[in-house]
Amino acid sequence: QVQLVESGGGLVQAGGSLRLSCAASGRMFSITTAGWYRQAPGKQREWVASISSAGTTNYVDSVKARFTLSRDNAKNTLYLQMNSLKPEDTAVYYCYARGDKTYWGQGTQVTVSS
Repeated sequence: QVQLVESGGGLVQAGGSLRLSCAASGRMFSITTAGWYRQAPGKQREWVASISSAGTTNYVDSVKARFTLSRDNAKNTLYLQMNSLKPEDTAVYYCYARGDKTYWGQGTQVTVSS
């Protein structure tokens, strides 16, 4: 089993920044990919960014050049630095880790006011 705990969400004005954290514990050796999804009110969950075990990152087009995904292997923590936030970034953000199966965090709310 892998446990994921997100933090760092909140309310920010458009143009501002937030950093989300995802602390992982458990059978981390089984994880090959990790990242973030988000779900806005009334919309389907959307993949945002991922990082492979080799450190390769990928982003959905709408966040490229604004969001940066990184990890601290010593702390088993994933970070999503979000800059130049827009109202359309408002959503619940979910951390995930994929190995023998996909594990999810509980989600953290990000609200961007205009």
